[in-house]
Amino acid sequence: MNQPATETRSVIVERDFAFPPEKLWRALTQPHLIEEWLMKNDFKPNVGHRFNLRGDWGGVLDCEVLAVEPNKTLSYTWDHAHADAAYSLKSVVTFTLTPIPTGTRLRMEQSGFRSDQPQAFGGAKFGWQKFLENLNQLLARPD
Repeated sequence: MNQPATETRSVIVERDFAFPPEKLWRALTQPHLIEEWLMKNDFKPNVGHRFNLRGDWGGVLDCEVLAVEPNKTLSYTWDHAHADAAYSLKSVVTFTLTPIPTGTRLRMEQSGFRSDQPQAFGGAKFGWQKFLENLNQLLARPD
């Protein structure tokens, strides 16, 4: 008899940016900037705010802000409903910003991948590298 998969995995990406935490924070919390590096959205940095992320691929992620500590921590749910349960995802994304001498270390953790979701896990590992490269390009542009 198969037990339900309860153990979850996380995708963690750490990256150093040559910009102060305040600049990264703006890009993580202002909807027009989020759209440039991540997805279209109706985000507001208020705990309890429900919002959607809309991907180019036509998918919609249902999200809710869990934690906001300006210039330090941002956390929200990242849920994708799918007819096939193996593709449905209930996860949490947490961004942690730490000042370093050269700028800011950003740690992104997306937790909640079940062991029966290798495609979602692999997709997130690939996707977050791309998203954070987009973020770096956005930050590098002159204001």
